[in-house]
Amino acid sequence: MATMAAETPTRANESDAWRAVEQRDARYDGRFVYAVRSTRVYCRPSCPSRRPLRANVVIFDEPDQAEHAGFRACLRCRPSGERVEPAGERAVGRARAYLDAHAGEPVSLRALATHAGMSAHHLQRSFTRLVGVSPKEYQDALRVSAFKSRLRAGDTVSRATYEAGYGSSSRVYERSDELLGMTPAAYRRGGAGMRITYAIVDSTLGRLLVGTTDRGVCAVAIGRSDATLERELRADFPSAEIARANARSHEWIRAVVDRIRNPQRSMPEIPLDVNGTAFQRRVWKALLEIPRGETRSYREVAVSIGQPSASRAVARACATNHIAVVIPCHRVVRGDGDVSGYRWGVERKRALLDREAE
Repeated sequence: MATMAAETPTRANESDAWRAVEQRDARYDGRFVYAVRSTRVYCRPSCPSRRPLRANVVIFDEPDQAEHAGFRACLRCRPSGERVEPAGERAVGRARAYLDAHAGEPVSLRALATHAGMSAHHLQRSFTRLVGVSPKEYQDALRVSAFKSRLRAGDTVSRATYEAGYGSSSRVYERSDELLGMTPAAYRRGGAGMRITYAIVDSTLGRLLVGTTDRGVCAVAIGRSDATLERELRADFPSAEIARANARSHEWIRAVVDRIRNPQRSMPEIPLDVNGTAFQRRVWKALLEIPRGETRSYREVAVSIGQPSASRAVARACATNHIAVVIPCHRVVRGDGDVSGYRWGVERKRALLDREAE
């Protein structure tokens, strides 16, 4: 009798995986996923989308690893395994398109649900599950994006405020730290007028960059090359005044270094100067609440912010965290306890967890 082993192959190496992608071999579905650097999307081996260039492809054993590395799931082949009924998906698509077209206008959930063709309660749940944020948070993000675009294009603050759909400039200034990380006028100048002081020092995890503004720590990065760390910081703030300083010249920089060196010591709270979407900020806040020496799964973090089905969106928020260690995304692991991916390297993640658990 012929063996059936060939019908359920196991991925042996990168060559086998790429061959499966080229042939769209459905037998390999569930054994790995492939991600495309140019689109930041990951897929099943059998995905019917156009084949990417081999040089742009990264192979991952699990969808969670691809999510943690900053890739998002393909909407055609659904490699994460999540399934949403086609009718619900179409309704969310209609709702999203409507919000895109009316970003600067007030849109109630009831009106949006009528346009989408489903109940308000069902739309709220389906939209949040598919998109990762609620309809209101999605429209807020659109408005912020429009406001930023207007400022970068050279509009006055008052005109950008009006065009983005905000009621008054005073309200925008009240939320400027939350929306922009700086005043609207400073953002309009590309960060001109901001002063960022940074230091790059040795740590037990490698070279460590800590960047600060007058509001708090804005960047913590770990790497091997000082030049790469500095280049990435300047790319984030192209018009800001950036000055290099000795690590001993600023208490916040010393506090970050000490937190890595002695994670068990009680440390003073480090003020942060961060900017992100509403969903990202909720995830980062939840990470700050994980005690030292403990870990949480992506699903547990999702549950803690009231979105139990958003575990993969949580993984993406962890991957976009720019403040290593201080916002402790290293304390989030897979549901089976596996350490999984980490923006600054899995070995560094293991080292941090081992020290905190001592």
